[in-house]
Amino acid sequence: MELLAEHGALLLTLAVILGFLMAWGIGANDVANAMATSVGTKSLTVVQALVVAAIFEFLGAFLAGGEVTNTIKQGIVDPASFGGDTFSLTLGMISALFAAGTWLLVASFVGWPVSTTHTIIGAIIGFSLVSVGADAIHWGELWGIFGSWIITPLISAVIAYLLFLSVLRSVFRHFHPMRHARRMAPIYTALTVFIISGITVKTGLRHVTGMELTVGETMLISLILALLSMLPCWLVIRRTDFDADPEKDDRKKKKARVRRSYRKVERVFGILMVITACAMAFAHGSNDVANSIGPLAAVVSSIRHAADSSYDPSILEWWILPLGALGIVIGLSTLGYRVMKTVGTNITQLTPSRGFAAQLATATTVVIASGTGLPISTTQTLVGAIIGIGLAHGIAALNLHVIRNIFVSWIITLPSGAVLAIIFFKTLQFLFT
Repeated sequence: MELLAEHGALLLTLAVILGFLMAWGIGANDVANAMATSVGTKSLTVVQALVVAAIFEFLGAFLAGGEVTNTIKQGIVDPASFGGDTFSLTLGMISALFAAGTWLLVASFVGWPVSTTHTIIGAIIGFSLVSVGADAIHWGELWGIFGSWIITPLISAVIAYLLFLSVLRSVFRHFHPMRHARRMAPIYTALTVFIISGITVKTGLRHVTGMELTVGETMLISLILALLSMLPCWLVIRRTDFDADPEKDDRKKKKARVRRSYRKVERVFGILMVITACAMAFAHGSNDVANSIGPLAAVVSSIRHAADSSYDPSILEWWILPLGALGIVIGLSTLGYRVMKTVGTNITQLTPSRGFAAQLATATTVVIASGTGLPISTTQTLVGAIIGIGLAHGIAALNLHVIRNIFVSWIITLPSGAVLAIIFFKTLQFLFT
């Protein structure tokens, strides 16, 4: 405790810098994944994606990010297992931020869409093993996380597959696809708003106001918001000139007419992708911002408690969430284009309708996981959704070489985070003790 009080200011400054570095890496890697489908289908420009990320990543982190933050902060390693040695715990969390930020910097530079969630978890495991041993790790929590490596991409793939099949059957396979696209757009909008509102209303109100709602109350409010969202979508679709061709019965021109109609339908889904991009950014902010601020929150709590024994270590300082959100946005704007290319164009060919299904499936999976406090990987969830979309067109539609490389990068991420954290932890121990 004396060492922590002596070096508290320096360690806090270092933690804030490295927490920001970690958030920068998340923006360059995971947020790039989240925005890749929108940019890859040309539904959003890079600048527009930055604006969407800036607004909705922040809202997701602020309104719904507390559950996963607590999981990362104290759910992987029991702070009590350090036996009051908060100095070692603080050094460990700083090492975890340093290790994860370093690995994400390398991965983003070469365009690997790795899991930032598993990077930081691997780092926490690494310093815990060399500081207090394996007994400090909540292996039960980890088994759930390890299981999510398989379960969440699979769930996301199934949801995306079913969503895209519903799009095919309700829109593209009709004789008048444009007409049905106009009818279905408000319904898909309501579905998106309902999914996002569920976690926002329940978790957001609890974190911001302390208000607790029942499941029934949450569902009712979400349903009302979803129904209200249909009107602005209907108005936008109605007032947008898609340059629809008159329906003619000229058989010679039927194929050309159908192709033109399909292109116009994709423009409708381009509008829907803007909505799902907002949902995706919100979902990502609610889940993955915790990867950077969870260890930072643990460091701040330890230092504050060392200076003032009456300080409640469970408090999440108000400035930590905005710091993580800001770092994420800057990371996306500086280095995110490399990972966007890998995910948005190299796995399979994406159109706005396919991207819509992939984004909505990913947002659904991530938001549900965020509400339960399970820190899943947005990367793995989105890749699973895109694979599901590709499978809807047959396995030949997938670039298996790219998928193999992505899977390999996932496997080496957790041990890489652990090894780097051990190196940085031993270095900090040498410098401060």
